[in-house]
Amino acid sequence: MVPPILQIGGVLLSSDILTEEFCCDLEACHGACCVEGDAGAPVTLEEVASIEDALDVVWGDLSASAQAVIDLQGVAYTDRDGDLVTSIVRGKDCVFTCYAPSATADAPPNCLCSLERAFRSGRCKFCKPMSCALYPVREKQFSDGSVGLNYHRWEICESGRKKGRQLHLPLYQFLREPLIRRFGEQWYQELCDVAEEVKKLRK
Repeated sequence: MVPPILQIGGVLLSSDILTEEFCCDLEACHGACCVEGDAGAPVTLEEVASIEDALDVVWGDLSASAQAVIDLQGVAYTDRDGDLVTSIVRGKDCVFTCYAPSATADAPPNCLCSLERAFRSGRCKFCKPMSCALYPVREKQFSDGSVGLNYHRWEICESGRKKGRQLHLPLYQFLREPLIRRFGEQWYQELCDVAEEVKKLRK
């Protein structure tokens, strides 16, 4: 039997991160996670500094409404739970949302992250907040300094679960790049080793 909580390199994580399958399907959800919800993406003070450094690069990609919000309150604010999060427009849209046409002409445009797009094109060194890169895994910092990872199931991500099942792609493999960025290559390899052991237990 697979325990519900595992510990890898000092990081606690729910075992479904290893057993569930997932792959974002942008053409199906159109990037809804960038514009749904009632708060911005969690960020650290270090990330806020990096975002501010990249602001001139992405400024022209932002909507006039987003620019106005940033001018008024900056790139981040403290939400009602006391967490530091990216600023949002009209109570939901991340200020760093930009749009690109969908593959299908009559489909809605896809929401993209202007920060990530600038990073991928080599225009800035910061990709995007770690909380965004890791989603649908959420990180929690405990008072003793330890870290926990949980798989967050949101109804708008059903297309990602469906595509993951079609591709037989485990969630932890889909998140390989951000997990390595956050915890390092050695930690990720240990995660993969544990995942193989978990697979044997489930047979």
